[in-house]
Amino acid sequence: MTKILKSPPENFELECSTVWSFPRRWNWATHNSKYRWNWSPEVVRNLILRYSKEWDFLFDPMIWGWTTAIECKLLNRNLFAYDVNPNSIELTKQLLNFNSDFNSKVEINYSDAREKHGDLKDESIDFILTHPPYVDIIKYSDWKIKEDLSNIHSLDEFCDEIEKVAKECFRVLKKDKYCAILIWDTRRNKLYQPLAFKVMERFLKVWFVLKEDIIKEQHNCKATWFWVNKSKDANFLLIMHEHLFIFKKV
Repeated sequence: MTKILKSPPENFELECSTVWSFPRRWNWATHNSKYRWNWSPEVVRNLILRYSKEWDFLFDPMIWGWTTAIECKLLNRNLFAYDVNPNSIELTKQLLNFNSDFNSKVEINYSDAREKHGDLKDESIDFILTHPPYVDIIKYSDWKIKEDLSNIHSLDEFCDEIEKVAKECFRVLKKDKYCAILIWDTRRNKLYQPLAFKVMERFLKVWFVLKEDIIKEQHNCKATWFWVNKSKDANFLLIMHEHLFIFKKV
């Protein structure tokens, strides 16, 4: 078994405002920041502790990195997770190979997030959390994987596909439970494109309601100094935040 080198911080506290900032990213258990599509353990731990309880059944339709799976194993939550990239699935399974005080069920399988998951019944999930790609800003997999949403350039087409994900999330989530999604904005033709709000509109369209809009500050972005100089020369502001939406099914 893989040895856990670091334990979660003993003084970990829940965030209590709508602005979350983690300048230093902790890598406890088997977490690491080598994979660009990982979301930070601090974000996932906050979400799981605030919106679920032990032995609950959680759902991540786009596992991408391994963060959700590791935190569910550490926090005694059952998880159904899916992905379209076989490499991501295999790597996640490898990083789950550590000792835990709990015996929760963590399943990682291949599936397109937009399709109906036949192994999940209607209103069977206690909490959903996911970190989708941000259109084609960063390629997640080979272009041959047609199910990969990061192969979509059009913002409208991307949102059309995200709406399918939202419908499936609404179907499997229990009434009065929550769904969390982390999403970024972008620029096109030097103009700001509010991708996050476009995605939010699609979740509202399928009858979710908005519980929280959390601003997550970005740190340690690659090519920071290069883009700082570019922002001054071309007179535009760097996008250094993400939106973490918490939706409720009512």
